[in-house]
Amino acid sequence: MMINYFKVVVFEKFATFTGRARRAEYWYFVLANIILSVILTYVDISVGTYNMDSGNGLLSSILSLVLLIPSLAVAVRRMHDVGKSGWFILIPIYNLILAVTEGEKGSNKYGPDPKNPEMSVEDHLLD
Repeated sequence: MMINYFKVVVFEKFATFTGRARRAEYWYFVLANIILSVILTYVDISVGTYNMDSGNGLLSSILSLVLLIPSLAVAVRRMHDVGKSGWFILIPIYNLILAVTEGEKGSNKYGPDPKNPEMSVEDHLLD
């Protein structure tokens, strides 16, 4: 499951800043990113490309650069899911609160509900 979300964010929605991203899509991407960073840091240390002074490794730095745009894109889509502008990723603690908040049910101004795109807001209110 985590691999599927990672593939979707990195390859299919690489620079898609429109639409909405579920919590699962966002957090599985973050988890995969952390796991890859840790693995590549160990590889950097093993092959001698890790700089102890700066705390950076060559491979983990390349990964960070490659995943910069997808990370921003999925974060913006996550903000859209809770009905906020993508600019809210710039507010340190509040963006974390929004990232763990359940998205708005039904369509909002950023697109259809990613959990159930066929349902409108009125359909959710009838539940």
